[in-house]
Amino acid sequence: MKIGLFGGSFDPVHLGHLLVARAAREELGLDRVMFVPAAQSPFKPGWPPAPAADRLRLLRLALAGETGCRVDDLEIRRGGVSYTIDTLRHFAEEFSGAELFYLIGADQVAQLPQWREAGELARLAEFAVVPRPGEEAAKLPPPFRGRPLRGVPVAFSSSEIRSRVKAGLSITHLTPAAVAEAVARAKLYL
Repeated sequence: MKIGLFGGSFDPVHLGHLLVARAAREELGLDRVMFVPAAQSPFKPGWPPAPAADRLRLLRLALAGETGCRVDDLEIRRGGVSYTIDTLRHFAEEFSGAELFYLIGADQVAQLPQWREAGELARLAEFAVVPRPGEEAAKLPPPFRGRPLRGVPVAFSSSEIRSRVKAGLSITHLTPAAVAEAVARAKLYL
């Protein structure tokens, strides 16, 4: 079995996240992609994400009908700062014998050696690097192994979506319609 782990704040989830998951499933032959929203990102200290219940609801709306994709609230249930090594250990134990692939943005590749227990991370998973539009694929530093996804690089982000909501602009072209509707109803990101 091949399992992709897609960690992040997903604040909010957008079409780029869904395109990345689809590209990973197709290019890596993954049986499933697990979206694992962080309780608190170690890369965004002092920045509180939207409430976990809202981010989970938006993820579930976005993934409705997406075969091979699931939401796992492991990091949210654990609470505190979310570290990838803890999540990889959990999945390595839960799916003993499965090949694990961790989806990572190209902008994070250079920092991998500084991630908590980097050597163990490199041992537990192969890294699928999500390219940025117009940039060459980032090379993984040793001892990390993996490959770039050729998929569809996107030039928008969750922070851009939050800014658009705050400015009263539409996000319907950037998120699934159900997510845009739920954001508006819950008055998130205002």
